[in-house]
Amino acid sequence: MTRTSEREIISTTQQKIANLASEAPERVLTTLAHHIDLMWLEEAYRRTRKDGAVGVDGVTAEAYEADLQANLSDLLERFKSGRYRAPPVRRVHIPKDGTKKTRPIGITTLEDKVLQRAVLRVLEPIYEQDFLDCSYGFRPGRSAHQALDALWQGLMDIGGGWVIDLDIQDFFGSMERQHLNAFLDQRVRDGVIRRVLGKWMHAGVMDEGVIRYPERGSPQGAVISPLASNLYLHEVLDTWFECEVKPRLRGRAFLVRFADDATLAFEREDDARRVLEVLPKRLARFGLTLHPEKTRLVDFRSPPRAGQEPRAQRERSFDLLGFSHYWGRSRKGHWVVQRKTAKTRFSRALRQIGDWCRRNRHRPVAEQQQVLSRKLRGHDAYYGITGNARALARFRHEVRRLWRKWLNRRSRATRLNWAAFARLAQRYPLPPARVVHSIYAT
Repeated sequence: MTRTSEREIISTTQQKIANLASEAPERVLTTLAHHIDLMWLEEAYRRTRKDGAVGVDGVTAEAYEADLQANLSDLLERFKSGRYRAPPVRRVHIPKDGTKKTRPIGITTLEDKVLQRAVLRVLEPIYEQDFLDCSYGFRPGRSAHQALDALWQGLMDIGGGWVIDLDIQDFFGSMERQHLNAFLDQRVRDGVIRRVLGKWMHAGVMDEGVIRYPERGSPQGAVISPLASNLYLHEVLDTWFECEVKPRLRGRAFLVRFADDATLAFEREDDARRVLEVLPKRLARFGLTLHPEKTRLVDFRSPPRAGQEPRAQRERSFDLLGFSHYWGRSRKGHWVVQRKTAKTRFSRALRQIGDWCRRNRHRPVAEQQQVLSRKLRGHDAYYGITGNARALARFRHEVRRLWRKWLNRRSRATRLNWAAFARLAQRYPLPPARVVHSIYAT
């Protein structure tokens, strides 16, 4: 059987699962694990990243592939029989936004990633029938740019309104597992799958050689965690807002959520303040807490036609998904919601490029030019949206400045003034800024 036909069989099976879940939204599915066979695991392995850091067992993809069929067959047998033991997640700490603070991430074993991806491909078709349109994070066929577009359109429709810039404190570490299990019970009660899900949630975390077993939360970095977090917030926030909050409001309102980043927008101030008052109580029922400093209510109403002072407009802004949202004038002079790269993201991206230039300043200039070009294209691939051209151009200017700075420090004998650097840049040009996600594209 060819790889294409195997993928078609898996895709057909996923569609059958989706149809079953869609036809009966209240149905609880009790037989799902039989879909996961050796072919299913092989496809999960092909979709698993092979060059990532190793987990606690130290097994690399190269070592695992040395006897791939036997390893996957053994994994399948342990999964079906219940003998599979979920290994602890190896925790590492990476710098956070260039500060002394760090952000913990989890690194699972390769085998754990494969099995989690296999289980995910069974569960995803079910929950895609239940999840609402307001959530965009880590869902097939959905992206951050779609979330940004939905937010922009919603804000324009209600004239900006009042925005709750919501931030949940330590969300992944705060989810209460009894609630997550209750949410899972509403749809999935397959014993084999629920057993392995429970093992992953209780697998523990290895930090600096010490294994701890947190009573709450889902390990960050695990393949299954995004689905678990989406399910949790689907019940805690999305469904509550759509079914209980919106019918009681006096004006229009909408929610846009990407994983645990969410923005709630309201046409009326009184509606926004009422929801902001009850939000902490709602989240507290499920073990979650609003960040006291980052969560805020923003007066984001469209300015009057006569205009306002630019300073006042800049103060009435908020960030989501790496972009600052604010009111600005269009080319025709109308007030429109505009987006630009958030200051923290702009600074972080520059800091990363500056660090790279410093570490690699002795490489051949042509090689540096190739790497920097790839980094700039990657930057544009995310931040290259309509209205952000000025920030993209400024980013290019700062990258050129950093590149010249570290080329100047290759040796004391070689110094580049701006004229000499301009000649070098003509020979080794960096790509111009590009708006990749244009609203004018056909």
